[in-house]
Amino acid sequence: MTTMTLPAPAAPVIERAGDVDNRATYLSFALAYVFGHGAAALSKGADPILSLPGWLPMALLGLGLAAGTVYATTAALRAQRGADSRDILSGKLLGVSWASAFAALFLVITGITSLLDRQDLQGVLWPVGSGLVVGLLYLGEGAARRNVLHYCLGTWLALVSTGALLLGTPGLFWILTIGGGGGYAVATVLERRRLAAL
Repeated sequence: MTTMTLPAPAAPVIERAGDVDNRATYLSFALAYVFGHGAAALSKGADPILSLPGWLPMALLGLGLAAGTVYATTAALRAQRGADSRDILSGKLLGVSWASAFAALFLVITGITSLLDRQDLQGVLWPVGSGLVVGLLYLGEGAARRNVLHYCLGTWLALVSTGALLLGTPGLFWILTIGGGGGYAVATVLERRRLAAL
């Protein structure tokens, strides 16, 4: 009697429509936080560790966030292939919510700084507010896509970003660098496990 041996299954492929591989996005955002907010942490405050041009931290952060945004958009579009019309609509609404949320954040920060006549607050409110908005959007996306890791990362980012505000400059940048960048780095590693379990 002979037995037939089947080959071991290949690496898992995302089969459910709407699932997104976030590893490249998480890694890009982790690097943006570490280099962008890290450069701000090193160069801001009463006694900066390094003397860096004022534009450099924001440029590093912007480059990483831009790369992460491209990866996130590409992954979201890929996830819509084969999805039913309800999942496609949900994905589109989640995508538009990013623009709405950041437009609202712009209005809040502009309003606060104008009302108090403190334009210098923008340098603190933008990093903290952005982390809060991204965290809250991840909470919604995690719930809509039933992605617990994304949901937990959103919770972490919202709490770390708003908690950082209590420390002032440069402390808040250190918290964003270590806590925010570290959160994204951990999520990058855990995302591989999540995808393997699908």
